[in-house]
Amino acid sequence: MVISGPALFTGASRLTAQAALAVGAGLVTILGHNNALSEHAAHVTAIMLREADEEFSAIDNRVRALAIGPGIGVSDNLVQSVATLLLRKIPIVLDADALTAFEAKPEMLFAMLHADAVLTPHEGEFARLFPDISLADRKQAAKEGAKRAGTTLLLKGPFTVVAAPDGRIANNTHNAPWLATAGSGDVLTGVICGLLAQGNAPFEAACIGAWLHGDIGVRGGPGLTADRMLDFIPLVLAGCLSERGTDV
Repeated sequence: MVISGPALFTGASRLTAQAALAVGAGLVTILGHNNALSEHAAHVTAIMLREADEEFSAIDNRVRALAIGPGIGVSDNLVQSVATLLLRKIPIVLDADALTAFEAKPEMLFAMLHADAVLTPHEGEFARLFPDISLADRKQAAKEGAKRAGTTLLLKGPFTVVAAPDGRIANNTHNAPWLATAGSGDVLTGVICGLLAQGNAPFEAACIGAWLHGDIGVRGGPGLTADRMLDFIPLVLAGCLSERGTDV
């Protein structure tokens, strides 16, 4: 399930939901208010739409993964929404505004996080959550951030670093400059959420997601836009299966 942004700001969450579906989540639902759902309905057919309330009562025991943050807007209500979702103890990806909302109170977020969460900050969002951690050494910064947060952290940038709170760290250099485009991070959030929904552990889902996202950039080439990235996900997955052999 992906939490939608408000009306006129629905594109980011829609990219996230479509990426989660394309990477293999069997069923994806966008939760949002009625006016936002009307916008989504004009764009998607394979994504289910449900109205959200303050308790997120539409989330039941069938939900395997959540994503919140893309395009949702920073507000006090968002802080409460993140807290409510984290109490469910469902694997979750926190991105964009869901991280920025805690700029003034990062310790509050860290206290609520559980081991099945993945944080996906770019360097600006990382600096807001960890103002005392230098980004001069991005690998060390990600490692320290993951340990403090107590959960998996994916630091986006020229190369992606994935760190786990137990000290594991991975550095993904399989990428392309064409990924530096609006909405690209929303697609990455969806890919990771879709991988979590299929039972991958958070660190592995983040690592796989970073590589697949990079491969989209390599295959997409110059002029790649976020909406076109969705079309490359099946090609990336088919390429992985082809390399493993036809008996997979």
